[in-house]
Amino acid sequence: VEYPFQNIRKIDGGNGLSRFRLMMSDGLHTMSSFMLSTQLNPMAEQNQLASNCVCMLKRSVTNVLKDGRRVVVILDMDVIKSADQMAGKIGDPTPYVEGESQSKPQQNAAPTVRPLQPPNGSDGMEINKFIQPSAQSFGKKPMAAPNTPGGSSKVVPIASLNPYQSKWTVRARVTNKSAIRTWSNSRGDGKLFSMELVDESGEIRATGFNNEVDKFYSHIEQGKVYYISKGTLKIANKQFSSLKNDYEMTLNGETTISPCEDSHDVPVVQCDFVSIADLESREKDTIVDVIGVCKNTEDVMRIMTKNSREVSKRNIQLMDMSGRIIQLTMWGSDAETFDGSGQPILAIKGARLSDFGGRSLSTLYSSTVMINPDIPETIRSLEADHFFCVFVNRYDKEGHAVDGQSMTELRGPGGGNTNWKTLAEVKNEHLGHGDKADYFSCIATIVYIRKENCLYQACPSKDCNKKVVDQQNGMYRCEKCDKEFPDFKYRLMLSANIADFGDNQWVSCFQDSAETLLGQNSGYLGQLKDSNEPAFDEVFQHANFNTFVFRNRVKLETYNDESRIKVTVVDAKPVDHREYSKRLIINIRKLAAQ
Repeated sequence: VEYPFQNIRKIDGGNGLSRFRLMMSDGLHTMSSFMLSTQLNPMAEQNQLASNCVCMLKRSVTNVLKDGRRVVVILDMDVIKSADQMAGKIGDPTPYVEGESQSKPQQNAAPTVRPLQPPNGSDGMEINKFIQPSAQSFGKKPMAAPNTPGGSSKVVPIASLNPYQSKWTVRARVTNKSAIRTWSNSRGDGKLFSMELVDESGEIRATGFNNEVDKFYSHIEQGKVYYISKGTLKIANKQFSSLKNDYEMTLNGETTISPCEDSHDVPVVQCDFVSIADLESREKDTIVDVIGVCKNTEDVMRIMTKNSREVSKRNIQLMDMSGRIIQLTMWGSDAETFDGSGQPILAIKGARLSDFGGRSLSTLYSSTVMINPDIPETIRSLEADHFFCVFVNRYDKEGHAVDGQSMTELRGPGGGNTNWKTLAEVKNEHLGHGDKADYFSCIATIVYIRKENCLYQACPSKDCNKKVVDQQNGMYRCEKCDKEFPDFKYRLMLSANIADFGDNQWVSCFQDSAETLLGQNSGYLGQLKDSNEPAFDEVFQHANFNTFVFRNRVKLETYNDESRIKVTVVDAKPVDHREYSKRLIINIRKLAAQ
């Protein structure tokens, strides 16, 4: 099939991917209603498709719009002869008019159309064997979904869906299914869930609200294949979806969903892996697919969000075959259940790229996390297969011994032990004097901890740590909760002086980090303070001269017209001497190379 380059037209996808419309010829007729599926966009962007090149259409589907026009979506094609291998245009094609060639076959064929001329004196068999299947398949009726309420609708690929179609059915696999989420505002209450669908042509996000949640949620299983008909299509909101599709689907009262038994040819997930080294040139907030080895895993942490909701997070260091390492932050159940022992291979679909600490990644509500995935079986994509195989082969040979170069120099909370500084460097570099707080890690020893006013009586509510007021009647009042309680919980608020070889620094420590430094929980310390003062003092004495890895927040604060640097310990851990020695060796090599 031959077509001229000037009739490749790029169609802007708005906030999604661009599409390419093609005019193609079989030597007899031309037709301009061909559309590349988005996974074939690189063929046009990299100029593989040029004037007069010969292509073989391997897979396509024909859709009929409301006005009767046909659109042929090309799902798979190969360039058989490049443009520079061709002598020029093949035949003298005329625009194709549906039904014309069948009604006047004799009048049109002989006088006006020249037979295909083989290039360079060949016998023409090679070109003709590629042209015939395409000519015969044009106009072929798409299959219908069997044994479904929407069985009369055509089964179409996801890549061809658009808001201008009325009757359609897709056959797709559910690759991600969210939990039910609820909301309540001035307009009322409601609930929703979303799922991600994939077939051989592309992927799309589908969302159900209220009645559709009750109707479909319990019947849909992640990983299963379904026929889905008569959803509402609209422009995708990229704020809530990382999928490569201009549109998203909303389930409505006419939507039907039924299981599909024949699912062997439907892919499990689609990934477009990006090398970690290439992430330096990508824009902030870009959604990417990455694969790498989990080189290091931190313990799971519980943090408070701005809306006072406690969530779990875990930081890991991910390295791929480029030799670069980036920090990935997992959230929620992924963070709680992830096991990084044995340095597993980790593939993440739909991670968000951040400029936090240089470059870092974070999973989203819609991300898919795969541990030690069987990529050739899971992701049916030649590019993904090649990327995965090269990566695994190299890692098996040398990956475990490679330290890698980190792209993440953390200056934010909850990060790994990077952006190392001595206490003298913190002062000399004036960290914390900017508009935003700075973050640094250091190895330091506890010199002294003030035990005066280190404990306070706090609200016993789970998500409230406000100090309570003793009502002197056996009840304790929390002004924040506007309630009285018969008891309270002790919480720690320490002031400690830490030192390294060059300087010392006063720091503030709260609950978790304070319990780590003292080696006791706040409830037990509260009992000792009330009942056994010597034992209480001994806990503080034993805490002195212990060494920890501190991750700190530093900010210049002004109070009563007096400015001073405040350093708050975000996290404290015992020293991992193996990792510490590695870092010292790397620093020594850097100094030796200067």
